[in-house]
Amino acid sequence: MLKDKVAIVTGASRGIGRAIAVALARQGAKVVASARNTDALENLVEAINSQGGEAIAVASDVALEADANNLIEKAVTAFGKVDVLVNNAGITRDGLLLRMKNDDWDAVLDTNLKGAFLCIRAAAKVMSKQRSGRIINISSVVGEMGNAGQANYCASKAGLLGLTKSVAKELARRNITVNAITPGFIVTDMTDSMTEKARETMTEQIPLGRLGEANDVANAVLFLASDQSSYVTGQVLGINGGMYM
Repeated sequence: MLKDKVAIVTGASRGIGRAIAVALARQGAKVVASARNTDALENLVEAINSQGGEAIAVASDVALEADANNLIEKAVTAFGKVDVLVNNAGITRDGLLLRMKNDDWDAVLDTNLKGAFLCIRAAAKVMSKQRSGRIINISSVVGEMGNAGQANYCASKAGLLGLTKSVAKELARRNITVNAITPGFIVTDMTDSMTEKARETMTEQIPLGRLGEANDVANAVLFLASDQSSYVTGQVLGINGGMYM
């Protein structure tokens, strides 16, 4: 489905990002995996390559313009083009509003929102020349509904939705689609450390009665990255089991 496409995935070292990178590789894409954790990145690339895929690692802090630009340049140098950009890199610095430090606000907005902007701007230059491309921003259900104790995170994820729609309008004439995915409660390292009671309380909020899997998000990325979604742009696809409609 994605044979010989070149796909960049930020925040690829673990969780949802890793699942997305692996899924893209299995569909034939050449994957450029980015994150700050170099050991985990190398482990991912080794896993993909050992299964017959093709991937390279590029250590990056997407909040830094030089790193974002370098990521796109490395992809072009290695594979000659950029077909898909998945902005998945994200961090949390949770805390109640009245106690939230400026540094915690800035760090989350810089990585989650500014980082996506920097990568999109760099990739769009390449995609515009190609007159084709797929940009997929991984937002969050809390960017739509809010969440106490996460003012910075929710603001960054809501900002991604506005960024998605604005950039979709700008780049459509270049045959570049831009869409967002809003995962709900997904099984990750964080949920593994939760108490059974906390998991039950979380699950009660979900009409489908279960937490999501990273592959649920990855499958949505595969659709938006493929030719099957060629007439879809500026949209928000919720992968949340019905907890927000």
